[in-house]
Amino acid sequence: MRRNKQIDIQRALALSGALNFLCSCARAWLLPFLTLYFRQLGMTPAMTGVIMGTKYFITLVWSPVGSLLAKHYNKRRVLLTCSLLCSAVMPLTLLLIPHTGVHDQIDTCNTTDVSTSPTQSFTSGVIKLTTTSTRTEAKSTSFVGLQPNVTVSAHISAPAVDKTSLKKPTVEKSHTLKQQVNTSSEENTSNEEKKVSSSPTNQTSSSSSPPVNQKKKTRKFRREVETNSGHFEFLGSLKVMDPQHQLFFLVLITVSMWESASAPLEWTADDGLYEYLDFADASDRYSSTGVWGLVGAACGVGGAGLLVNLLRCVIANQTARSAVHFYCNTIVVALALPVAIFLPLHLNKKRDKANGLLKAAQLVRASPRALLCAATTLFVGAACSAVDNFLLWQMQDHGSNKLHMGLSLALALLSQAAFPFLATRVSRFLTPGRVLIVGAATLGLQCIYYSFLWGPWAALPAQVFSCVSTGAIWWAVQVQCEDIATPGSERSVQRIYTSFSLNLVESSSPTQDQLLTASGGRC
Repeated sequence: MRRNKQIDIQRALALSGALNFLCSCARAWLLPFLTLYFRQLGMTPAMTGVIMGTKYFITLVWSPVGSLLAKHYNKRRVLLTCSLLCSAVMPLTLLLIPHTGVHDQIDTCNTTDVSTSPTQSFTSGVIKLTTTSTRTEAKSTSFVGLQPNVTVSAHISAPAVDKTSLKKPTVEKSHTLKQQVNTSSEENTSNEEKKVSSSPTNQTSSSSSPPVNQKKKTRKFRREVETNSGHFEFLGSLKVMDPQHQLFFLVLITVSMWESASAPLEWTADDGLYEYLDFADASDRYSSTGVWGLVGAACGVGGAGLLVNLLRCVIANQTARSAVHFYCNTIVVALALPVAIFLPLHLNKKRDKANGLLKAAQLVRASPRALLCAATTLFVGAACSAVDNFLLWQMQDHGSNKLHMGLSLALALLSQAAFPFLATRVSRFLTPGRVLIVGAATLGLQCIYYSFLWGPWAALPAQVFSCVSTGAIWWAVQVQCEDIATPGSERSVQRIYTSFSLNLVESSSPTQDQLLTASGGRC
């Protein structure tokens, strides 16, 4: 008993709550908006779904393995420190990846000018002109790689076409207008090709300088061509592929390395704190730290939406404002680093976590009600994955900005965190099984509602019902875990539901979601 008195339980709970708050806040600054950034890079829904599915699969496999290895070699604190450092640095490497220029999606602050006139998107330090004609866009992008000044003259033929078309009869007006647009664009592009091809020859023929100066000019011209077209061939080993697939593989590798470094963080911190509290006979107070994760996520996603919406579209050094998500994520993770260093951890060599998970799986398998609950969790995970990955795409298509998105997600998290305070009253009228059914039905209605959004704030009313849907579902799952678990195996059974069932379906459902999005459906 003397050793137990030396343990400061209040300090351990405070540090654990602070770590959960900061880590959840850091993830919420970036992860909900990560799919929007992939869309801005020019990636298709299929590519985004594969990347997010790979991320969930790495979390499913590497979280228990990394935590088990850290416990076996008694390196939990080292793993926590390295994981936080990598979580702060690795996301910044995504900002170094240039855009493809194919189906490039500009930020919502510029969407008002897309349908009326050509606009300039200052992403990745390259000025890109976007027009409504796909034919002229393909030709203009090819000239951007050679001479940036040529693209300006290639798009000024529209007013001239309108003046000449007024002299034609009204019956053939539309037909002649189409012919003139095609011929004028072809003549302009052919003239510019002649200018580009004849520019070095004219310089060499007109100059009477020695051959040494001519060689310097040709070398300088080649360097300009290489620097302007270098962002289309940023992977020398994958030159056979088009720039969009080069971008896909580079982002996939970066996200995989990032998730491999950060996946064991949560399991390792939870195991160390639980064993510390169990050593002091205070393991029943372990669940009080979980609510801080939801509060931190709500503060992070709400603050991200508010801050990014207040910024201009382009900040210092021609950097898009979407980079603020990455910078703030790094800052908050840096704040969590000293908390992880002083977090009290305890190593219980007698407790074998691998056998605990196997025993928990056997307990779930032996109970028909537990198996039915696990199957329900799989469907819930599929629906939550679709909402997490592509709800913001749907909101962006209907005019929502980052403020609408951030406040909507923050409201959903806060309403979800409020359900445990209402659980005692709800349990008087409904059993946990019926609560699970009501929660799953409400979540399905939410997904249907998200399919018919009509305005920027349309998703906000449905987020209030996250208290009855997601919050009620996980409360019912927790009660089910307590019913079938034996003493000492509660956490292992809960991880079978929350981690394995949820991450398992999330690793495969984004690939199915992107098929619906690519075929014109809504998630």
